[in-house]
Amino acid sequence: MAKTSMIERERRRERVVKKYAARRAALKETIRDPKLDREERLVAIEALQKLPRDSSPSRLRKRCAITGRSRGNYRKFGLGRVKLREATMRGDVPGLRKASW
Repeated sequence: MAKTSMIERERRRERVVKKYAARRAALKETIRDPKLDREERLVAIEALQKLPRDSSPSRLRKRCAITGRSRGNYRKFGLGRVKLREATMRGDVPGLRKASW
């Protein structure tokens, strides 16, 4: 089980990303716009850099919904490998079963 502080940090980051998503998107569009002059783009770049670091979606980490484990996660199920295996053995995941040949 992951530390509670790490799980809470991830939740806080998710909230911050959601809060600043529209502002970040607008600034990025301004930066990408080739019609604007260089000065306006530089202002937009500085504004983007002044936003909180945690507002960047690349700082998010996928975690297991049950244990909070950060590694070995399956996006499709939202579970870590260990909990996915347990759920599969119980038959909780439709269409998924242990391989045998």
